[in-house]
Amino acid sequence: MDDATPQAGHRCGFVTLIGKPNVGKSTLLNQLLGEKLAITSNRPQTTRNRIPGVLTRPDAQLVFIDTPGVHRAKRALNQYMVDVATEAMWETDAVVLLVEAGVGDDLQVGISDIALELLAQLKERSKPVFLVINKIDRIEKPNLLPIIAAYSALHDFEAVVPLSALRGENVDGLVDALVRVLPEGPALYPADALTDLPERFIAAELIREKLFRNLGQEVPYSTA
Repeated sequence: MDDATPQAGHRCGFVTLIGKPNVGKSTLLNQLLGEKLAITSNRPQTTRNRIPGVLTRPDAQLVFIDTPGVHRAKRALNQYMVDVATEAMWETDAVVLLVEAGVGDDLQVGISDIALELLAQLKERSKPVFLVINKIDRIEKPNLLPIIAAYSALHDFEAVVPLSALRGENVDGLVDALVRVLPEGPALYPADALTDLPERFIAAELIREKLFRNLGQEVPYSTA
């Protein structure tokens, strides 16, 4: 805990990052923090647990929760990961739903069944929901407007934020929008904190990342 007296109007809260596998949640978390915390790979379901990351600035502290990709679970481990992700939505102050721009059907403004199901669940709770359209570097700007319109017709988002997590484009704009909806309060972590995960866990995750990157499909998802 950070016992320093916060400035007037200081905000602090938790934000869930949720979406399908490989939409860029972990890449976004790392970009938000400015440091490597969550492992990334091209393989779906690389993230298996909640990964908390702390972003501190003078006026606010945001604790982001990276979650496993939501997908059709066929095995117990997969269902566990989906449960981890969906439960996190109800335990935070705001939710960021990530979708992709310009990938497959998304170029034709197709909206995945997973996104529709998540939006249906989010409608049940009065919680600020932000739509992040990631990978905008892969499409022309005129193609972005129909995607925004299609999603906006489905939900009353607090804000729609197009960005590129990989390039860091408009990531600061997302943070500014999130800060506005967080409750006022003191910081929960020291200003230099990055996460509350133990170092052993982080080291194990980095090993998993190297295995996935070097061995690909030869490595089972149950790799410890």
